[in-house]
Amino acid sequence: MPRRQPRYSIFSPPSLSMSELVKTTLDHDSTDMLIDKWLEHRTPHDSYHDWFRLVRDRKHAHSQTKQIIAWNKGTFMPENVFCRTVDTGRLIPLDRTWTTHVYHHQSMQERKRSMMPVVFTMLPELMLLRGMHDSGCDEIFIIVTDLKRQEMDDVTEYFKLVCRHSFGQTCKPSMERRIQYEHMRLSHTLIRQRRTPCFPQIDLTLRAILHEKQPRFLVLFSHQTTSYSQIFFTHSSYVPDEDIFYDYPTGCPNPCCTDDCEMIRFPRRGIESASMLKIKRKGRHRRVTTKQMCNWIDCDVCFYEETSANTSGSSEGSVISVDSPTDGRIAGQTCSKCKLVKYCSPEHQRKDWDEHRRVCAKPLI
Repeated sequence: MPRRQPRYSIFSPPSLSMSELVKTTLDHDSTDMLIDKWLEHRTPHDSYHDWFRLVRDRKHAHSQTKQIIAWNKGTFMPENVFCRTVDTGRLIPLDRTWTTHVYHHQSMQERKRSMMPVVFTMLPELMLLRGMHDSGCDEIFIIVTDLKRQEMDDVTEYFKLVCRHSFGQTCKPSMERRIQYEHMRLSHTLIRQRRTPCFPQIDLTLRAILHEKQPRFLVLFSHQTTSYSQIFFTHSSYVPDEDIFYDYPTGCPNPCCTDDCEMIRFPRRGIESASMLKIKRKGRHRRVTTKQMCNWIDCDVCFYEETSANTSGSSEGSVISVDSPTDGRIAGQTCSKCKLVKYCSPEHQRKDWDEHRRVCAKPLI
């Protein structure tokens, strides 16, 4: 018998092969070119550059686990700005690129519209979110829409509702009726406003990405000038720390911009303002393991790890030992100059020095 084709259902995991949206992929070279273009066209009073300068002037604590952005030396270039990764605790520069998969309506392809401006619009945000992860962010997923502000608000609440009550678990009858009602309402609203793509295609593609790719975050982009683009996070540990990003630029060219006119909904107030999708698999919340590893990128030595569920200068710094743990793990050795990174051995510190020297500096007192 011929194999049955999968059918779209709002309560069962869809497949990306069912999506009618066109996928355009921008590789690492394209991302590198966009970063160079962004640096080249940066104005003297660029809000992002001003924010990075403010971060540079702030005092950072001697913490090897807390999120930090460190720009201690050199000019404003991605290779000189370092970010603490949330999964391995390493301090790694922002010059790592990624592959972007952009899903969009076929009419954009017919009009020969490039997807490069889509990525360019949110390039600083993508650089920071990519830099926060040592692994799992080599691919970034974006769905392009033309949703207006209120429509984006409603769609955001819908996906929060679906992930909380029906993703990877059996849905209660009362909640099932509510989800069906909201899906029907949004579908009719977007059809009436002639939005592209239609809501079922947005729903299918977004849930298929969550199910098959399991990304750290994904973006629902809107090219409407009166709307904003939404960033969905799949675990609370992936959300930027509000102690760092509380004054992050809104992206609006208006110097009097407020929270209500932001172009990209970046969670400047941490988990409180982040759009969280509480993913469950086999009835359980997704569990994420946070580690503190040797800062040498090719080393797999782990000093400690913690599993959590999804609830809401010119000289090389020497190495000093820290107290030995009681569980038999390697204690690790902390860089005595910046006190921001740990190594499993002096040999790995020497190997990492060519990169670490760009950020290693005595902390301000």
